[in-house]
Amino acid sequence: MQATTLQTLLQELGYDERTVGTALNQEFVRAKDRAETPLREGDAVEIVTPRQGG
Repeated sequence: MQATTLQTLLQELGYDERTVGTALNQEFVRAKDRAETPLREGDAVEIVTPRQGG
């Protein structure tokens, strides 16, 4: 991976066109803040996708 921000990571992983929730090191990151959220070695990234069903 070459991503330097949370937004570029989502693009690299193919999530850029999907509605997802994100957290960096257990802190929620709003969609509008992803492009300015830098990634560093050892960061823990969570990507949560909505699921339908029950």
